[in-house]
Amino acid sequence: MSEETIYESEETRSRRGLATYFRRLARRLSRGEPVPADEEQTVTVEMPADPEFEVELEQEGEMVSLEIDVEWPADEGIIDTDANASKATFDLYEDNAEEWRWRLVHDNGNIIADSSQGYASKQKAKQGLESVRKNAPGAHVLDTSKDDQPEEDEGASKGTFELFADSGAKWRWRLRHDNGEIIADSGQGYSSKQKAKQGLRSVKTNVRGADIR
Repeated sequence: MSEETIYESEETRSRRGLATYFRRLARRLSRGEPVPADEEQTVTVEMPADPEFEVELEQEGEMVSLEIDVEWPADEGIIDTDANASKATFDLYEDNAEEWRWRLVHDNGNIIADSSQGYASKQKAKQGLESVRKNAPGAHVLDTSKDDQPEEDEGASKGTFELFADSGAKWRWRLRHDNGEIIADSGQGYSSKQKAKQGLRSVKTNVRGADIR
């Protein structure tokens, strides 16, 4: 029987970037949800409960390879090459001050992130949105209420999530680019630090594959 390649990618990633990718797979697998193969989450696969699992570590000359294979019969899994695994959508709009903004709306109707600022043009708002799409998934999380290192050290990103309590004792987050600019925020205050963390994790999970309307 002929072999068909449905999806393939090859790139260099940092160890943190690899950890981010595997964590994403682990979360989806543990919940029994379709697993995205690509960063844009347009290719997904729903695995059966008990697939075959194989790990192989090889060295050939000066190169070492770690191969992880998961196999199952074709009729026991579902592959979608035209998927959108994200549960959120970007709304791009013009506000009352004639500035362009975006907000990320979950399928349940909740706004889980917004642009935190107005832009002079739709194009600049889109550029800000794409910066968030690129940097949010791998950004580490810094709890500013503690004097310590980032508590989640994820993937290659030029952004950092800052978790903080506002003047009203509500917990919020903001995504700050390495250039110092705040490129997104939670858009709301949460009653607890845990709920704020859940909100920013939802952004990490859904921002890549979210459509723009």
